[in-house]
Amino acid sequence: MDKDYRKQFHANGKIYSYYDIAGYLAEHQQQISAMPYSIRVLLELTLRHSQKKPAMKEFLKAFIDWDNQHDQDVAYKPERVILQDFTGVPALVDLAAMRDEVKKRGGDPEIINPDVPVHLVIDHSVQVDMAANDEAFDFNVKQEFKRNHERYTFLKWAQNSFDNLTIIPPDTGIIHQVNLEYLSQVIRQKDIDGEKVAFPDTLVGTDSHTTMINGLGVLGWGVGGIEAEASMLGQESYFPMPKVVGVKLTGKLPDTATATDLALTITNLLRKHNVVGKFVEFYGPGLRTLPLANRATIANMAPEYGATCGFFPIDEQTLDYMKLTDRSAEQIEFVRQYAKYNHFFYAEAEDNQRQYSEDKMLDLSSVQSSLAGPKRPQDLIYLKDMPSHFRQYDQLPDFPVQIDQTKFQLRPGDLGIAAITSCTNTSNPEVLIAAGLLAKKAVAKGLKVPEYVKTSFAPGSRVVTKYLEISDLQQYLDKIGFNIVGYGCTTCIGNSGKLKEDLQTKLAEQDYPIAAIESGNRNFEGRVNPLTKDTFLASPPLVVAYALAGTVDIDITKDPLGHDQDDQPVYFKDLWPSVNEISAVIHKYLSPQLFSTNYANIFDQNKTWNQLTSSKSTTYPWDEKSTYIANPPLFENTETSDFKNMRVLAKLGDSITTDHISPAGFIGKSSPAGKYLLAHGIQQRDFNSYGSRRGNHEVMMRGTLGNVRLQNLLTPDKQGGFTKSWLTGQETTIYDAAMDYKQNQVDTVILAGKDYGMGSSRDWAAKGVELLGVKAVIAESFERIHRSNLVMMGVLPLQYLPGDSADSLGLVGDEKFSIIRDGKVAHVTASNNAHTTKFDVKVRFDAPIDQEYFDAHGILPMVIDNKLGV
Repeated sequence: MDKDYRKQFHANGKIYSYYDIAGYLAEHQQQISAMPYSIRVLLELTLRHSQKKPAMKEFLKAFIDWDNQHDQDVAYKPERVILQDFTGVPALVDLAAMRDEVKKRGGDPEIINPDVPVHLVIDHSVQVDMAANDEAFDFNVKQEFKRNHERYTFLKWAQNSFDNLTIIPPDTGIIHQVNLEYLSQVIRQKDIDGEKVAFPDTLVGTDSHTTMINGLGVLGWGVGGIEAEASMLGQESYFPMPKVVGVKLTGKLPDTATATDLALTITNLLRKHNVVGKFVEFYGPGLRTLPLANRATIANMAPEYGATCGFFPIDEQTLDYMKLTDRSAEQIEFVRQYAKYNHFFYAEAEDNQRQYSEDKMLDLSSVQSSLAGPKRPQDLIYLKDMPSHFRQYDQLPDFPVQIDQTKFQLRPGDLGIAAITSCTNTSNPEVLIAAGLLAKKAVAKGLKVPEYVKTSFAPGSRVVTKYLEISDLQQYLDKIGFNIVGYGCTTCIGNSGKLKEDLQTKLAEQDYPIAAIESGNRNFEGRVNPLTKDTFLASPPLVVAYALAGTVDIDITKDPLGHDQDDQPVYFKDLWPSVNEISAVIHKYLSPQLFSTNYANIFDQNKTWNQLTSSKSTTYPWDEKSTYIANPPLFENTETSDFKNMRVLAKLGDSITTDHISPAGFIGKSSPAGKYLLAHGIQQRDFNSYGSRRGNHEVMMRGTLGNVRLQNLLTPDKQGGFTKSWLTGQETTIYDAAMDYKQNQVDTVILAGKDYGMGSSRDWAAKGVELLGVKAVIAESFERIHRSNLVMMGVLPLQYLPGDSADSLGLVGDEKFSIIRDGKVAHVTASNNAHTTKFDVKVRFDAPIDQEYFDAHGILPMVIDNKLGV
């Protein structure tokens, strides 16, 4: 009989069973002290699930001498799934479509149901339509419900009709902050066969910044909507045993540096190290001085430094945060006892014994106040170096605008947007209180934000509002225009709304390098607002400081931000709050009761949501006229491509992000999606965003590869979603060309450079290209999540061999491509009238199940076949 490695421990007068990972390792002559904490979580999960599913036992072998097993796969079956509404709606639409398909095939639709707990937090839909006044919040919420009535009614149906699904209403908080403050139990327990079994919390989420929860010692990361659906439906995901980069933290942050500065520094450091596809684990004496909120900020930005996750082990800081957020004393004691018994509690004394695949070190005291930008979050800029970026624009003339009767002559670097936003920072009391204190000092000096800057503040939970209100700091943020506009991601995901009126109008007519600054994590081109050129990431207090200056073309270490009532210069150092000032506010006003009071009624806070009605039915009553929710044709395309005579739909360069591929943000009137909506009687003012229409494939496929900043090398004279059709020889939109190819039964291929699909875990980046008829993507490298999503949609990811690229092989893009797969390699022939090029590429089937997904034309048809026993 196989040994099951169960042991027991006592906590709160109860007996719990757990799976003894140290015992398993010892039996195989391995020491638990040598294994990284993140790998211990994977081992426990595999050990526990292998008792019920013997096929999982084969994956246990990879944990013996784990750092020499990176060619071996591990299986990951998380305990729960978390969704935000942009990606959650299409995931639930897919489940509804699956129910229809099961019913069509004579099965019971209710076999399609989440197998694990699923939380969907509605936080991506609110837009900054109004800002900088006391009416902004109510106005934006009203507009949100007006725009999203169909989506929210669908979500109400889903809540009523699916088991294991909980929906957190809109305007209550940002997904990752709600997860951190409320949803995660750190260690979970379940009654199994009469025993109380304890185990670590694990998850996947349909947002790349799901990694924030790793700051709490909980292993999880972002996946595409399709991969999340697989977890919801009880499927394991597979990936090679990850390399773990150990980052040793020493020293202490200087008083002038914030958690944001630290996160940006780490992003820069680890991007240079190349941690793509790897786990990052933080350890060392510096952990003692690093509060949980700071860890969460660092963990949040794992996608920006390219790692699968940035993990912090459980320690006293973890337990302190659980106390602060009013987790029960019983749960805290349960976490402490389990973590210590099963070797998940951080032991600094074992730092020298722990084995990491690669090592880095950071002295926290070396961190400086900084920003990142103007287009990538890893591009660190120190305050004094900001003006040098704008010297490239010195020959440009001024840009005249008139805002509220005041005339301005704007220059490059002047701000169109300054936003305190995003999950990265809005869960961190230190930086938000610092912003409030800086605003208070600025008001006392008589400083104001110039009228051309659109300012906004979107906290991550109502707890933030409460401690800023009772500490009297919100009133000062209000006075300089940082009034609360909503509880959601807003500016960071492109829901920034229009700029100030005259600026909006003139920039739409004439391109000019107006900048934006936000306390976010993403600043890719066209993301924050299509009319702003350069976007910089910074801490909330820095956002306030630069907003007061009205520009980022300033060295705020020596140049004044403005002048006081006596016309005396006011400098950044005059406004910067001390650590003692910040700590005093935190200790006086931040209490566990704020958290428990807020979350006790989180499901009742939004009366408009509660008044929405929806039916309860096994299958969804689709409305054929809806431009928000539509039954996607996911089960119609079951013909296998012969991969012959394929034409190039797009030839792209390096660092093509999912923002370039997947529709996001603003819908242009003249775009294919805009024309579709107009044709269906939708006024431009009611277009809403692509994100809000993710449940309608007709809109989304028209917006795929339609980003205004996309550069298709087939149309070098144009930016945006354009291509050259090889059927007509004419330039046209990518959507129109794709539909023409499909009508003529011509399959298409995309050529790309390095890091194809980097950025957010957008499922439509894969869904969209599949619906456009793309059968293969040939790239120099892929980001992990997007590669996986392509396979799960039945699109073939192919990687050039080392040293090869489209340019080195002389591929112009006018060739006809034929592909013959041969195991892990594929042979490609590209021919035009001038030449024939033959080369091999690597088939990027990285997991053992990838071949099954691809052969089944995607994961959803495969799951239905499995559920029906086909």
